[in-house]
Order: sequence, then C-alpha cells, then structure tokens
Amino acid sequence: MQSVRLIQFSDLHLFGEAGGRLRGVACLPALQAAVADAQRRSHRADGVLLTGDLVQDDPEGYRWVRHVFGGSRVPVLCLAGNHDLPDHMRAALRGGPFKVGGHTEFGRWLVVMLDSWVANDAGGRVGAEQLDYLREVLRTHRNHHVLVCLHHHPISIRSQWLDQVGLYDADELMTIVREHSNVRGVLWGHVHQSLDSFIHGVRFMATPATCAQFVPGSVDFAIDDRPPGYRVLELMPDGSIATEVCWLEAYAQSSVA
Repeated sequence: MQSVRLIQFSDLHLFGEAGGRLRGVACLPALQAAVADAQRRSHRADGVLLTGDLVQDDPEGYRWVRHVFGGSRVPVLCLAGNHDLPDHMRAALRGGPFKVGGHTEFGRWLVVMLDSWVANDAGGRVGAEQLDYLREVLRTHRNHHVLVCLHHHPISIRSQWLDQVGLYDADELMTIVREHSNVRGVLWGHVHQSLDSFIHGVRFMATPATCAQFVPGSVDFAIDDRPPGYRVLELMPDGSIATEVCWLEAYAQSSVA
C-alpha cells in the first residue's frame, strides 16, 4: 500500500486587503511563498490541512483562502481557530475542494478535524458533542489509523502565556486518545511554533504559522525571528508517521533585504 502525503498550513491570519500584515509579516505573500515551496518540494500530495486562524478576524480574508487553494485537485480540509468566524468560513468555503470539519478517509488512514473555536475567547474547547462524535468515529473506524487535528494545543508546550489559552477540555480529549489504540497522531496550530513529541506511543505535533512565529518557552507574549513555516506529513501504511517542518529561510532573507 502507498503512503498518504498531507501538507499542513496553519495560522494564515489573512486580511481582506492583500497587503495585510501581522507582527510585521505580510500574510498573503508569506502564505503564497509557503504553498509554492511545498509544491517544489513535494511531487505529490493527497490532501491539504488548514488548521485554523485562516483569517485575522476579517471575513473578507476567506476570499484569499479560496484564491490560493480553490484550484486544488486534492481535498482541502479546514477547521476554525480563535481568530476565525465559523459561519463566514463555512459559507465562503462551501463545496469542493474544501471540507470544513468532519472526517475524511485516505486509504487505511482517517483524518478527523475537530472544531475547538469558542466565541470571544483565545482558548479553545472541543465540547461534549464533538467528544462523543470522536469516540464514535474511532469505534466505527477501529481498523483505520487515525490522525486527529484541531486548532488549540491539548498538551502543555511549556510557554506560560500560551498554556493559559490552550484546549480547556484537554483532559477529556486525552482520555479518549489513550482509550483508542488506532489514534496515531494529534496535530494542531495556534502556537506559532514547532513541537514534535510522543506520549504513550501517540505522536503530538504543533506546526508553525505561515506568518509570524512565537518564541518557544516564553513566559510572556514574544515574537520569534523564525520565518514562515508549514509541515509535511507522510502517513505510512503501518500506522507510523514521517514528518518534517519546512521553514522558508530564503523568504525571510528576501523580506529583510
């Protein structure tokens, strides 16, 4: 069986205006550079993951999501982050290649997209209804390897300010993950930095933003000087995950220049 290749872009923070900037980074050009870099590096992709904060509190920003990804020949799986506007998001990204939330099969793999958006809150919550949904999906797809995706981090990243706005019902989610051996990986955005660790045999991964990054391990809010980034995942037939975070070092240098 062939492996499944997914490319994750997170925390795009797009504005309605093409030149909109976040923390000094022009968000749309940075995203376009990340997508172009991924196309150069990857000969094929089976799906794209957009794991939240697609826009910066601006419903007009979704037109750029459609502009960049609307011509994709593979599914573009989306979920909301704390800066998204879920109703606008679903309306703007209705129909292929986009799919907001739910679960999608890729051969022996199943990708589950959970919505952790909470109104007027930087933190997140999956909620009882989605937790029940996750349990049922894991039960009915027990022969699939499962990658669970959400926006907010379900484990501590040892950054005091960020851990205060993580996933509020992380314990409940982690209990479900522990109880189901078919969960192979948990993937998120939100933290604007990279993390890759194993807990009880499950791979937990955070992915940097396609715009500005946060300083890892910081007590207070702090912007890092790392360039835009994204993640490539290779989901293997045996349930293992090969993955790499790709940083746009050349983009950062050209931006400074």
